[in-house]
Amino acid sequence: MDQWVLTLCTFVPALGAILVLMFPRNAHNAIRWFSAIVTFIPILLSVYILQNFRTGTSEFQFMVRADWIPAFNIQYIMGIDGLSVTMVVLTALLCFLCVFVSWNISKAVKGYFSLFLLLEAGMMGVFCALDFFLFYVFWEVMLLPMYFLIGVWGGPKREYAAIKFFLYTLFGSVLMLLGMIALYFHNGLHSFDMTVLMEQRDLYSLIFQKWVYAALFIGFAIKVPVFPFHTWLPLAHVEAPTAISVILAGILLKMGTYGIFRISYSILPDAATDNTFRIALALLGLVNIIYGALVAMAQTDFKKLVAYSSVSHMGYCLLGMAAMTAAGLNGALLQMFNHGTSTAMLFIIVGVIYEREHHRVINDFGGLVHRMPVYTGISVLAIFSSLGLPGLNGFISEALVFLGSFPEFQTIVIISAVGIVLTAGYLLWLTQRVFLGPLKERYAQTPEINKREMFTLVPLAALAIFVGVYPSPVLKLMDASVVNLGALLKPELYQGVAQLLK
Repeated sequence: MDQWVLTLCTFVPALGAILVLMFPRNAHNAIRWFSAIVTFIPILLSVYILQNFRTGTSEFQFMVRADWIPAFNIQYIMGIDGLSVTMVVLTALLCFLCVFVSWNISKAVKGYFSLFLLLEAGMMGVFCALDFFLFYVFWEVMLLPMYFLIGVWGGPKREYAAIKFFLYTLFGSVLMLLGMIALYFHNGLHSFDMTVLMEQRDLYSLIFQKWVYAALFIGFAIKVPVFPFHTWLPLAHVEAPTAISVILAGILLKMGTYGIFRISYSILPDAATDNTFRIALALLGLVNIIYGALVAMAQTDFKKLVAYSSVSHMGYCLLGMAAMTAAGLNGALLQMFNHGTSTAMLFIIVGVIYEREHHRVINDFGGLVHRMPVYTGISVLAIFSSLGLPGLNGFISEALVFLGSFPEFQTIVIISAVGIVLTAGYLLWLTQRVFLGPLKERYAQTPEINKREMFTLVPLAALAIFVGVYPSPVLKLMDASVVNLGALLKPELYQGVAQLLK
């Protein structure tokens, strides 16, 4: 079972995408429920993974290896470790919940859910693939359904948003392809196997590593997105359907940081630890944090505000990664998971009110707490989670990032801390304008959040509280892999710790 669990996680949704196409065109409810069942299977498999995941080792687990294209030494290799296990679980959870977020989709229902299931397969594959060629295939497979899900089911500017998303991502993919080919041909190795590339990293000269690192970094930075490659994100979020915005923020952005962890750091450590690249990454994290928060504060559209908040929050990941300390790397990985839950909640919350009022203008709301107290309560929880209130998940990851980064980049961390104040400012101001004050007459008949919508929010809210109060189980999943990676990047900081874990 162990060697097939990741294959099932990845290809059950792909099979489901094909089967959905066989349903009658008008069997909307059957398609929805079938899609829910298909996405629930990876949830069950994720539970199995968590129960059988060994936390004391940095070795890859649940591995499967088979020849795929033997003539070019391309293999089907799947496996996970502490860097990817949380993202596999989060992908399964969000995709299942997003089926219910998409319940009111009425346009071309069969096409929507088929593409959605194909999207889940691509995302799962990215986090599980250990062959660079296979990783790249899944990376591109994810691109196509996302293009159509935005371009067909999005808002008024959906075509422009979809094309911009596609072109930005494709540009990054081309650079990633060049880096992948360079690694394949270097020293006559002719292998895409990431485990082999990691073992052969000492054969790469520093100048070679720098060029490949730069090419891969741009490809991953576009996905994060890192300033100035971020301009596709707000428009894609605003125009995308609610469920696709959730997937964009919760999963797709994390593929960029995951790619840096899995490929750039693990295969090209000398380039990654070069002071120029490290300082540049820390400064980009600082820019993301401050710039994203300031632009979010200026927004009048609820959804666009949440989109720019994602730019800001991903900056913490970059800062923690640049530090390369145990706390910094743990904080970055945990921030990837925590941001996936809190921002997913915020986008669902935006979708709930948009379905009722058909607008997202912040200043046109007001006093919703009087009409929708349950909705307001869970919205405030999501907002507090996003701003990093102690006791909720956002605080833990941001605190670890700052603790781990301060010894390495004191000035940058001090300036970045201003982002906490800015984040609290725009989120509390949002809360005041949308939920507090007198109820406006136009919302006197607005219905309260319903059971289906609560079903999509409660698991994420529970995770936000659980991780905020007791983060150890999640951190324990990551620890061994983080220490192993950290010992490779900056061995002087990890003396004795890596050996202890072995």
